[in-house]
Amino acid sequence: MRMVFRWFGEGNDTVTLDHIRQIPGVEGIVWALHDVPAGEEWPMDKILAVQAAADKAGLHLDVVESVNIHEDIKLGMPSRDKYIANYIRTMEKLAQVGVKVICYNFMPIFDWLRTDMHKEMEDGSTALFYEKNKLENIEPLELVRQITENSALTMPGWEPERLQYLSDLFEAYRNVTEEHMWEHARYFLQEIIPTAERLGIRMAIHPDDPPWPIFGLPKIITSQENVRKYLNLYDSPYNSVTLCSGSLGASPDNDIIGMIHEFKDRIPFAHIRNVKIYDNGDFIETSHRSQDGNVDIAGVVEAYHDIGYEGYARPDHGRHLWGEQCRPGYGLYDRALGIMYLWGVWDSLQRRINV
Repeated sequence: MRMVFRWFGEGNDTVTLDHIRQIPGVEGIVWALHDVPAGEEWPMDKILAVQAAADKAGLHLDVVESVNIHEDIKLGMPSRDKYIANYIRTMEKLAQVGVKVICYNFMPIFDWLRTDMHKEMEDGSTALFYEKNKLENIEPLELVRQITENSALTMPGWEPERLQYLSDLFEAYRNVTEEHMWEHARYFLQEIIPTAERLGIRMAIHPDDPPWPIFGLPKIITSQENVRKYLNLYDSPYNSVTLCSGSLGASPDNDIIGMIHEFKDRIPFAHIRNVKIYDNGDFIETSHRSQDGNVDIAGVVEAYHDIGYEGYARPDHGRHLWGEQCRPGYGLYDRALGIMYLWGVWDSLQRRINV
């Protein structure tokens, strides 16, 4: 298991590269050009600037998250070929700096959704929270306003240029079904996976977060069955999955450990985090410790150890601890604590082999 840490770039992250390089066992950053709108080709000078910063800190940039897919591709619009061509040119540039994995998603409009960015927990920390009833009684634009108005930092999937067209996007998706989304995903894969194979970059789809329809929008990467279906759309090791225990784990029907064993050859990147699910369907993101949530994180790490996992992994969202002011879910302290929990489980399993 190769540990990496998500970083949003100079001036767009409260966590620095110097902080990251001090976390034991972290070897690289998970990065993106968050100021480049979805669908545009990434400028090489900006890519090289990230490479220079990472090199100076002694960290690699093997994993990108995300090269966002333009909505016209998800909608199957005639303009999608233009945006796919931009996507391929970006892939070619990323290969030049050694990128090995691109994590991306095929979620309509929202990359992820929560109703409260700082829900207070019993111990005084705060965390990302999903309240089911609130979504049933609020308009999408009002929810977006509430979520973004107090954030000075851009949040992935909630970029301003995307949100200003929210009403038009909802109208565009009005008659788009899950079947349409599957066909549009198939088209996208048929266009990009041959390039991925040529470049040696593994494309790793991220599950829908949360894994069920919201505001009537179709979702397709929601379960073990659907991950299997997606991987079969284009049968290649370069069509793979970012297995996120938190996104999929928000549904108690999903067997994360079973997925690790089934898809073991198609998981180049793992997101490992825990969630506590309430009886009414609400959920909150907890510490990584197994007993703090509904995902058996120790069992998840053991499953990766059992399959001899050599891919990349990162702690996903963390709580906000000790008064830290940070991007929601992406502070330093709890994610660093999470890494040490993951390493503790991994090292104990490794020790059994070495004794």
